[in-house]
Amino acid sequence: MAAPMSNVDEIRKRVILSEFGVRNVHTTDYPGNYPGYDDAWSLQKFKKNFRIEVVHMDDTSMEFDMIGVDAALANAFRRILLAEVPTMAVEKVFVYNNTSIIQDEILAHRLGLIPIKADPRLFEYRNAGDEEGTEIDTIQLQLKVKCTRNPRATKESSDPRELYLNHMVYSKDMKWLRPGQELDVVMHCVKGIGKDHAKFSPVATASYRLLPEITLLQTVEGEKAERLKRSDWTHAAERF
Repeated sequence: MAAPMSNVDEIRKRVILSEFGVRNVHTTDYPGNYPGYDDAWSLQKFKKNFRIEVVHMDDTSMEFDMIGVDAALANAFRRILLAEVPTMAVEKVFVYNNTSIIQDEILAHRLGLIPIKADPRLFEYRNAGDEEGTEIDTIQLQLKVKCTRNPRATKESSDPRELYLNHMVYSKDMKWLRPGQELDVVMHCVKGIGKDHAKFSPVATASYRLLPEITLLQTVEGEKAERLKRSDWTHAAERF
């Protein structure tokens, strides 16, 4: 739990969640904004106060705390993740055969949304107007699959997973094929960023929240203190 702060320090360093809204979300630490405070930006001061603590990370998500920055800067990091970090994505789809029930345009759209597991640092941006890619700016992938009946399926079975072979097209995506339907497409993947097209965004979503700090305005004793100790707010405050 934090000790009470002066009004000026509270305004300068805290985002306040009040009864009628959130206050102090804008940046205020610049020279001359508060008399008597030297808020000139210093790289050494920033490095001393700023730190990142990874809370959770796995193959599909990451949660981390940025400590020592205000809400505006945290939001800037979020927007950079969405719009400025390059990735590889399907840009062109050449359909040589498609006898499935899904139209070519919808198929190409779905393929464009599939994350491509490739390091964009190994590739260059394709030049505007280039009709054909090269090994330095394009990944070429092929999807060629045909659905057939499973000869080993029992007559009583009604499960498509037993009745058909290749009725599901991976990577973990399309479930459209039935016997006789066939896909034969070639995909060209290029480098891009999210502000050009959402398919290049490296994250499904990026959000931020504020680190909680609880200030008790009066002494809490007895049964109320026990309830407060067991509350989620107390655990959150202890973490920081």
